[in-house]
Amino acid sequence: MATAPEWIARSVSRLRGSRPVDNAPPPAQAPKPEGARSTHERLQATLRRGEEALTPRALRRLLADLQEVVAPRVSEVEGGARAQAVAQWYAQAEPGERRDMWLLMSEQFAPDATRFKSARVRYEAAAGTEEEGQAEIHLRRAMVSPRTRLLQRFAVFPQGMRFLVDLRAELLREIKGDKRLLALDAELEHLFSTWFDVAFLELRCLSWDSPASLLEKLIQYEAVHDIRSWADLKNRLDSDRRCYGFFHPRLPNEPLIFVEVALVDRISDSITPLLDETAALCDITKATTAIFYSISNTQTGLRGVSFGDSLIKHVVETLQQEFPRLRTFATLSPIPGLRAWLGKHAGAMLERLDERRRAELGRAVGFEPPQASHLLAAFDKAQGLDERSPVRQMLLQCAAHYLARELVDGKPVDPVARFHLGNGARVERLNWAGDPSAKGHKQSYGLMVNYLYDLKRIDRHRSQLAQGQVAVSRDIEGLLAAR
Repeated sequence: MATAPEWIARSVSRLRGSRPVDNAPPPAQAPKPEGARSTHERLQATLRRGEEALTPRALRRLLADLQEVVAPRVSEVEGGARAQAVAQWYAQAEPGERRDMWLLMSEQFAPDATRFKSARVRYEAAAGTEEEGQAEIHLRRAMVSPRTRLLQRFAVFPQGMRFLVDLRAELLREIKGDKRLLALDAELEHLFSTWFDVAFLELRCLSWDSPASLLEKLIQYEAVHDIRSWADLKNRLDSDRRCYGFFHPRLPNEPLIFVEVALVDRISDSITPLLDETAALCDITKATTAIFYSISNTQTGLRGVSFGDSLIKHVVETLQQEFPRLRTFATLSPIPGLRAWLGKHAGAMLERLDERRRAELGRAVGFEPPQASHLLAAFDKAQGLDERSPVRQMLLQCAAHYLARELVDGKPVDPVARFHLGNGARVERLNWAGDPSAKGHKQSYGLMVNYLYDLKRIDRHRSQLAQGQVAVSRDIEGLLAAR
């Protein structure tokens, strides 16, 4: 359990970005681009300067409108109506004017530092006494910033949630250039993590009979294997397939994330037959394996809000109820970061080989001793190589190392691996030419990977990863041991 200082530090960090708690500067002194004025300075000015979008007068008017949204005398309903009016202004605003509103929300609606400091001193003094509970309540209230209440009011009107999700999607594109926006982003992410908790989401099975407007969203948001046509979509929704999505009641026609599943009799090693519109249907009464071959997040504005692991759990439970014969749950996944990683680390992988293997590989690529550039050029033409090729074997070893050994802060560097391994899956098998498309070749020289969800070992695999060890199958262990 976190100590009081740890809990306080985490909470204030959320409210103010990554700024330390003690001796924190006032909001007006937050880091800003060189030469830019804070909104505090601009509100006191008479004339606009440089690249500023709103004049000081217009900025004061917008601030007054935002303050009216959270005015103490205003009810939730009326506050929501006023927030909607601001949202209507925002919809017509230029990018720079929208940015000015973000800055107002960040700098003018920050927590009261004096009130927080007083509440913190009271809480620390009350620790271990009968007054501790009341002091904690007081501290929690002090940490609720006006910005929190402002964003909550925007969520009141019917399209308010859509407005906030879209606002954050815009904000994320600009945040690296202006650290003053970090607090607003942190506040939105925190609120979204509560509002979009899995307890409030609905799992739906999508089919060819779903509304056309919803099917269009699947085509629009598919992020792994592009849906090329309505016939392609129909194939993915056929009787031997399932598609599930999480929905929020305030965004009823927007899947937040969806997964496409193929019901088959063995773990798939290639995406081609799964996307083949002319392929024969599988007999689902004999299906023993569910293959998750595409998982797509749809809302950029919900970045950092994780519900993918819950989606897989719910889908597995749903599938088991419908198909009791299912025993195996695995993915057929891309390896999106492999090619880029090899571009930087091919030389290091060559150095890991013993002299015999290096000489063998050199003969295969036509250069002895082989250099990184020779190896990468050979990988680029590797899809047609047979199983005995040293180049093919080397690429498989590199992929196994990348997935199982390349970690940053204890997490796999590959984003898809990070997702599935973090959910308790293991690296089961690498599939040569699993995705022969141009995209597959560009990402991973055509390689794909199966992650296996062994339902009895998910917690064990998570514990292994927490200790910096990736769970892998014997086949992958063999590739890792080869020199």
